[in-house]
Amino acid sequence: MLSAHFFDRDPQVVAKDLLGKVIRVKYKDIWLSASIIETEAYYIHDKGSHASLGFTQKRKALFMPAGTIYMYYARGGDSLNISCHGEGNAVLIKSGRPYIDQNTPDNMIEIMQKLNPLPGDRLRDPCKLCSGQTLLCKSLGLKVPQWDTKTFDPDRFYFEDVGYRPKSIIQTKRLGIPLGRDEHLMYRFIDHDEALHCTLPPYGKKGFKKSLEYTLHSL
Repeated sequence: MLSAHFFDRDPQVVAKDLLGKVIRVKYKDIWLSASIIETEAYYIHDKGSHASLGFTQKRKALFMPAGTIYMYYARGGDSLNISCHGEGNAVLIKSGRPYIDQNTPDNMIEIMQKLNPLPGDRLRDPCKLCSGQTLLCKSLGLKVPQWDTKTFDPDRFYFEDVGYRPKSIIQTKRLGIPLGRDEHLMYRFIDHDEALHCTLPPYGKKGFKKSLEYTLHSL
């Protein structure tokens, strides 16, 4: 389980280091897992952050020690963030992919699909179950009332380092930041090899979109 010390660092450092880490959530008596493929960093002085608007009870977790879970509602769904070093600083878990290893229950994908179906109860493609901050939380059964202001629990919800590191990371602008709210900041990070499964893929079959500003970091 990642410790509070892991999160007690600059949000951009944490955001990059979280790529490839695995989210483990116990839903009823079944463990659900997803690998993090996309994150966004936020600072208290950043106009795009919730913390920049000041302390409220709803934003309390952002002003708590590093490693505190901050959950809020975005576009009608739950979103997952973790506080980092410095009051008001945090990382948003933007998207992931179901993670399968030797301990994965045979019915894990089926459960995630039932938690996050398409309209008409159609089954969602497993690769798209966590392709967005609210889809991720829905597929893992994570809810704001259950986890906001809480810390990780090895018996119910935690992040794990499984030894994977991205070969390269795409750094680009964050999504959904209104004009005039520091929308130009390059605080979104994506595992290059998983880019087609992130919230908004930065490139298609023909390569990177010419209109996208990005930096590619090889590790």
